[in-house]
Amino acid sequence: MSSPDTLIVNQLLYPAMMPVFTCSLTPHKIALQLAREAIDELRAVDPTPLQSNVQAVYVSPWDSHYRNQKLLPICEIVRQISLHVTKVFLTADFPALNLDYFVKDCWGMIYEKSDHTRKHNHFPAELSCALYLEADPDCAPIVFENGMQVQPQADLLVLFPSILNHEVPATPGRRVVISMNLFKMAKMPQAT
Repeated sequence: MSSPDTLIVNQLLYPAMMPVFTCSLTPHKIALQLAREAIDELRAVDPTPLQSNVQAVYVSPWDSHYRNQKLLPICEIVRQISLHVTKVFLTADFPALNLDYFVKDCWGMIYEKSDHTRKHNHFPAELSCALYLEADPDCAPIVFENGMQVQPQADLLVLFPSILNHEVPATPGRRVVISMNLFKMAKMPQAT
């Protein structure tokens, strides 16, 4: 058997349409408020922003939902929405297939004037999201690789395939965001 190093692998690029989903989470005011409190509490414990492609005044650790349980309700809401989107729009009924999503990564960001994020993606996650807890009217949009832009609004969830490249240009206004990466997992069979 030949090793992968000796194989010739070709990359063919196919211009595919990638879906981006948006949803207002305004009905979930308590979970949104808890998430906002969590960002401030995480920042108070460790005010040094995490170093990453996000160039913002504050970036919390990737495992913030394990560090502050106030993020767990919003993680569960996003997981449920992801299951719904997968069933309705992507035609895969995860529960029927004994599959589920879990939130592996969850972090918060506070963008002030001129903060930005370099182009990146979240592979190998299945789905990723940006949830805007605060968004000045003039804050920068999230810009996807095909040029599509989504303008942040408070309580807006933007859910997208993790392989989709995206970036945030320098923002003129403040935006406070929770991001998550969701991974697919097999559900354990129920004991009878």
